[in-house]
Amino acid sequence: MTLTKPQQAGIFIVLALVMAGTRINHFGALPDASWAVFFVAGFYLRGSMRWAFPLLMALAVLVDFLVINGQGLDFWSHYCVSAAYWFLLPAYAAMWAGGALLRARSHGPGLRTLGWLCVCLVGAASLCFLVSNGSFYWLSDSVAAPSAAGWLQNLADWYLPYLRTTAAYVGAAAVLHVIARALHVPADAPLARGQRG
Repeated sequence: MTLTKPQQAGIFIVLALVMAGTRINHFGALPDASWAVFFVAGFYLRGSMRWAFPLLMALAVLVDFLVINGQGLDFWSHYCVSAAYWFLLPAYAAMWAGGALLRARSHGPGLRTLGWLCVCLVGAASLCFLVSNGSFYWLSDSVAAPSAAGWLQNLADWYLPYLRTTAAYVGAAAVLHVIARALHVPADAPLARGQRG
């Protein structure tokens, strides 16, 4: 699957809009799709990481900045913005890498690709969660008395909801991908040239 520059730009714009639209209210009716956006971007834009990843990261920070300031709060003193906030870089890079690995292992729709999707998604989301949750738990001032038992409880409370949300968004993207592939007729196909096969 080779994408043209306009196709890459279109996918990037859609992903950016999805992230901006869902990141505004992290725990709203439409949950934050950021993890899934970076995974899907890694799949479709893996060769464009030099420009796409930094732009998506900048958008994530910009949305956070606008939301926090819109609440009348100072961005730098908000409880979500601590030393741990910078660990979103490696956390989101893990999601991107998971999508890129899936792209390298994907050879069209099928059970093998579905298996790779599950492995790459769960692996990337687990690493992303450990980095983002662990850094927040251990480095932020929001946790008064961090402990190993407290962190394990925190992991138990939040891991599955984050994985479920990410899997739902990635699942929707996978369905759209399969539909788009099914609707695509290559220009050199016999029927496209008016021949019968």
